[in-house]
This record gives sequence, structure tokens and C-alpha cells, in this order.
Amino acid sequence: MVTTPHPAATPRERVDHDDWPALAAEVNEFGCALTRPVLTPAECRSIADLYDDAGLFRSTVDMARFRFGSGQYRYFDTPFPEPVRQLREAFYPRLLPIARDWAAKLGRPAPWPDTLAEWLRMCHEAGQTKPTPILLRYRQGDWNALHRDLYGDLVFPLQVVIGLDEPGGDYSGGEFLLVEQRPRAQSRGTATMLEQGRGLIFTTRDRPVRSVRGWSASPVRHGVSVVRSGRRRTLGLVFHDAA
Repeated sequence: MVTTPHPAATPRERVDHDDWPALAAEVNEFGCALTRPVLTPAECRSIADLYDDAGLFRSTVDMARFRFGSGQYRYFDTPFPEPVRQLREAFYPRLLPIARDWAAKLGRPAPWPDTLAEWLRMCHEAGQTKPTPILLRYRQGDWNALHRDLYGDLVFPLQVVIGLDEPGGDYSGGEFLLVEQRPRAQSRGTATMLEQGRGLIFTTRDRPVRSVRGWSASPVRHGVSVVRSGRRRTLGLVFHDAA
């Protein structure tokens, strides 16, 4: 049973107090894992309502225009709202051991330093200077095509999306989709209903899976199924900035 987070705790404290060994095991097994609630319903509504304040964002993307699906999203500009900043900074060190473990299994470099600030400095020095925290808004009939959020040569291999509306109440449909190409096999799909306030950790580009030759990189894409009714809003946390 998932309980509502204590309103006196900060988003950072809620992230820190989750069961990270269990989350890491689930991400390793399935490529994604749901956290406990990291935002209260009131905090979710407060963040979702920021969507209408265009001054908080550096750009707005109409998905249909670019054939990304249907719906709209906005990239936050700096400085971020406090809960967004806290969540991004809190998740990074918790995801870092998984990222380094994956790099070791695949025989790849692990360029990610101990702090998010150091990593973003590396991104900026490489020309990736645009902030990537994002608010997404879907209405009835909207959907998101399968894709990967890469944005440049420097990539962090995990990201997080947090539900801001309640499935079954505020909207129906709109499952989060993860599609993984297994080595020498058909693709495997995972559908997750994103509950309000909970975060879904998932693979950004690819992840290690066991094969007959040891470890192989399994490419992964993500998207959102068609929203059948209502309005679905989410907060996306990508841990590398964009070129």
C-alpha cells in the first residue's frame, strides 16, 4: 500500500527515504521502477498549475507540429521552482550508482561526477547549456510517440517522470510506455499507470541485459498511450542539459 507523503517532509527527504536497493533491483530487472510518493497532492497541483505561467519556461513544444504525437510540453528556464530543483538534485546521487554499474557492465566510460552541479558544468562546457526539466500536458486524444531524450553527446542513462494528476479521476488512458529491444529477440513492452505524486525511474537510451556473451546494450524508447479522457500532466526530470 502506498501512503500519502508527510506534508512536513521536503521532496528531497522523501526521495532519500525511499527503498533504494529495491528500486535499483527493479530498474535492473525491468528498466523502470516506481518510487514512493515524492510529492503531496497539493504539491502536485501547485507544480501542474505553473504550466500557465509562460514566463517560467524557455520554450514550448507542440507535439503534433513536429509529429512527436499530440499534446504540448514546456521546458523550464532557470531558476527552477524550488520543488523541481530539490527533486532533480535529490534523485541524481541516488541514480548515480546504477549509472556507474551499467557503464561497468557494458565496458563504457562513466563520466558522471559525484554531484549534479559538476555534471551540469561538464554539459555546459560541451555546449549543452539549455535546461531540460519539463512540464508535459496531455488532453483527451493526446499521446506521445516512442522516443529517447538525448539532447547531445553527454547523456545520463536514467531519468524520472512524476505524475501530477490522478489516473482514474483526472484522466483515463495515458499509460507510460517503455519498449525495449532485447538482443536477438522481439521487443518487450512495459506499460505503467503513473499515480499522482509518484516518480517513475526509467532508462534514457539503453541498459545492460545478460546475453550469451555476457552483457549487451538493450536499446529503450519511451512514450505515452492515448489519453482517453480528462487531462494528464507530468513533471519530467532529465539529468543532462541540452545543446
